Amino acid sequence: MLHTTTKPPLTIRLCQPRGFCAGVDRAIQIVVLALKKYGGPVYVRHEIVHNRYVVEGLQSLGAVFIEELSEIPAEHRQSPVVFSAHGVPKSVPADAQARDLFYLDATCPLVSKVHKQAMRHQRLGRHVLLIGHAGHPEVIGTMGQLPDGAVTLIETEADAAKLVPADPQALGFVTQTTLSVEDTAGIIRVLKDRFPDLHAAAAESICYATTNRQEAVKETAAGADLFLIVGAPNSSNSRRLVEVAERAGASMSLLVQRASEIPWTDIAGISTLGLSAGASAPEIIVDEIIDAFRQRFNVTIELAVTATETEDFPVMRVLRDVELTAADMAFVNGAA
Repeated sequence: MLHTTTKPPLTIRLCQPRGFCAGVDRAIQIVVLALKKYGGPVYVRHEIVHNRYVVEGLQSLGAVFIEELSEIPAEHRQSPVVFSAHGVPKSVPADAQARDLFYLDATCPLVSKVHKQAMRHQRLGRHVLLIGHAGHPEVIGTMGQLPDGAVTLIETEADAAKLVPADPQALGFVTQTTLSVEDTAGIIRVLKDRFPDLHAAAAESICYATTNRQEAVKETAAGADLFLIVGAPNSSNSRRLVEVAERAGASMSLLVQRASEIPWTDIAGISTLGLSAGASAPEIIVDEIIDAFRQRFNVTIELAVTATETEDFPVMRVLRDVELTAADMAFVNGAA
């Protein structure tokens, strides 16, 4: 007698939007196009985006990742060096110029906008308060737009409560783009209560992609037995999505980089799974995870669409004469 094992049913609530934002997509495209136009090596200062799979994929194409410009050998001075999507302090392009290097700045335009907001506050005579996480490359880059002492980092409501500025009437704030709206709201409330003359940035700092991904997770989290966020441990926006899922009602929420990290024995009894990806996580990993669940469950996918993103940030002019094909990006986007 034949025994067939019936796979248990599983509904996957797949968030849309998820994964790459326009700034991340642009940064990866810049490295790929530079490799096509100039050949290897193309140097990249810091991880281009916070995702090991993306970094390894670009390495396999000929990208060389470095932490400091001094690592570029003299014989490769004419090879392109790309600055990451997180932005860099002003000292970095100045160092590149001093070394006579050819650089391509892949800073996300929305991060560049925060740089301009911080500089505008300073130009108007305000001390700048930056709401963000110490040590994050974006925070280092933003603080590095202004002279030492011109910016104070505020990480928590406690930091906001104990701040003693030289001139309480001359303060302006900006925020790291990848924080959650909830994270910043409490800090901003404390600052505004203490300093009624506090000036906000001229436009919202938290980027559209961060907000949209959080809203999609919020909409789908209630009743989920497990919510998986695809992303890297050093990805700020991915870690925030895990927190958002738990706050919005998921029984459990986990950050995973690959299907191999899923604790299969612990989740055997689930019937509803929420699934999203941080802004630097490639779609090919989402596909991998769905396939892994299909092997173990009878999967039904419910697409949870909460926003439609049409943003497209073009690459710099020097690379626009190179054709970018679906095959060039298949290593992150999967087969077309």
